Amino acid sequence: MSSSSDPTDAKTEPPKSAGYKSPGLRGIRTTSLFRAVNPELFIKPNKPVMAFGLLTITLCVSYVAYLNATAENKADLYEAIDSEGTRYMRQKTSKWE
Repeated sequence: MSSSSDPTDAKTEPPKSAGYKSPGLRGIRTTSLFRAVNPELFIKPNKPVMAFGLLTITLCVSYVAYLNATAENKADLYEAIDSEGTRYMRQKTSKWE
């Protein structure tokens, strides 16, 4: 076997010459307007900011779900007045039950 067919040669990185550009959009020429409109394509991911954003979105969604659940529970109650004139909260019931 010849040494040129060695499988480790295929796994080596390409030579870093002056004309070699990094892959992806960071290596191409773009205008400042394109970079300003699409910053997520050029900025490296920031894990602490991502974690904070995920936590914030989760808390907002859970708060909205909590408000929805409490509003549904309040919708089943109404204020009733008995024969003596006292007011109390009563849960709605169906006439069919």
